[in-house]
Amino acid sequence: MRAHYLQHVPFEDLGSIAPWLAAAGYQTTCTRWFREAALPEPDAIDLVIVLGGPMSVNDEATLPWLATEKAWLRRCLAADKAVLGICLGAQLIASVLGARVYPNATREIGWFPVYGEPTTPPARFRFPTEFEAFHWHGETFDLPPGAVRLARSAACANQAFQWGERVVGLQFHLETTPETAHALVAHCPADLRPGPWVQPAEQLLATPPERYAAIHRLMGELLAFLTHR
Repeated sequence: MRAHYLQHVPFEDLGSIAPWLAAAGYQTTCTRWFREAALPEPDAIDLVIVLGGPMSVNDEATLPWLATEKAWLRRCLAADKAVLGICLGAQLIASVLGARVYPNATREIGWFPVYGEPTTPPARFRFPTEFEAFHWHGETFDLPPGAVRLARSAACANQAFQWGERVVGLQFHLETTPETAHALVAHCPADLRPGPWVQPAEQLLATPPERYAAIHRLMGELLAFLTHR
């Protein structure tokens, strides 16, 4: 089995997804858009993971590789590949599916509750009724045509969606580790200017290990759901 992930900046990586893939026996490859633009043929891979980043899906004029990435994702969706998008990744999937991506009413940065929507398993992934997740975003998206909303938060209506049986987009982060949280604080300090849904760096970094363990377990459940075929 082969997983391929799309990385947009050096400081946003797979986090807890990497050990899950290794334990599940995946061969993992990567396109790092800040270094190269080589992409595999969709038929050669089984799972696509689209990571986050500080840019917008609407920045094609200054970042032309975004158009290449969207075109490749469109091919993966047409080939019925399992696809997971996280933050920017979810926004890219939404854009490819025809939805609008635009600034959210407020930035959402830190650890805040997410509320799972009722769904009908086994075709839909069911999140817990309420859980804490790590957030770091300023944009949001409309629900793509044909997609089902899986989760919401007080600050952002569309926190997760599922399109078909094998495509999920998450606005929040379940892969975050203490290392990746510190990296975001170090590389994006301007995002932490005060706001109604922005935690100061000291607060969002003072997170107990059990909170990270909880989101990593949930990420493992989601990955198992997407790759069960």
